[in-house]
Amino acid sequence: MREMVRMVATLTILAAAAGGLLATVKTTTAERIEQAVLDYVQGPAVMSIMEDVSNDPLEDRFALTIDNEERDFFIGKIDGAPRIVALEGKASGYGGDIGVMVGIDIETGEIVGIGITTHSETPGVGSRAESDVRFLTSFKGIPVREQDKIYIGEDDGDISNIGGATVTARGVCTAVRRAGEMYKNYESEIKTQVEAFAG
Repeated sequence: MREMVRMVATLTILAAAAGGLLATVKTTTAERIEQAVLDYVQGPAVMSIMEDVSNDPLEDRFALTIDNEERDFFIGKIDGAPRIVALEGKASGYGGDIGVMVGIDIETGEIVGIGITTHSETPGVGSRAESDVRFLTSFKGIPVREQDKIYIGEDDGDISNIGGATVTARGVCTAVRRAGEMYKNYESEIKTQVEAFAG
């Protein structure tokens, strides 16, 4: 019986030590992971959308908690005034989830550009969603409130398809519509936060 108590006590101490170690590792690496996501995943997409802004949108950002998840919003200034906000939408593609950063002009409500953040699409086929200029630029100028336009042409929308990658193109359109819905649902909170960056 004593042996059993000793084993349970030993296992309890080992489990507590392992739990403490894991918590410490998580705490110390969380900031690095967040910075790596910003630098290598979200950052390139944000900068491709906001290449003509007068500030650093990776520095000028804020977070809102939406559906129990903290979401980043990036601000782009034109002539010193905050004008563009970028946020990420996600949807399923052919090979898995696709993340899409969507830039929106807060004065007109129009999409200024999109950039792919993450995907697992087929190399050379669906992966062209990242680089197909005709596809990427076809989102530009569409008001986020006109969701019926954010479909590929085959689905009666205004978006150019990616040859051989229709499922991927549909996934990107869905992610853009979701980002647009998020923007519409939280527009007043977003604009309040953006105003704090004026001046």
